[in-house]
Amino acid sequence: MQYTGYSYASAYDAPTYANVGTSDGIASWKTMQNRLNTLEIYGIPTEFHAYEGLPHGFGLGTGTVAEGWIYDAVNFWKRQV
Repeated sequence: MQYTGYSYASAYDAPTYANVGTSDGIASWKTMQNRLNTLEIYGIPTEFHAYEGLPHGFGLGTGTVAEGWIYDAVNFWKRQV
């Protein structure tokens, strides 16, 4: 999930992998961190990465500190099945 402004969470949500940039000028990365904290309280598996200095919309992160995040996400999802 890369919707940094999405704050809704419920006990029925799916396991969630999220990554965000700490310099997102559109939505605070802390909103997503809070959402994942809530999911963890519900017992839902989560993984959260906040990449220092990255803006909103860093995509695959090629050439940035987030490069390779897609492999982390795939490994997270594999652990859920």
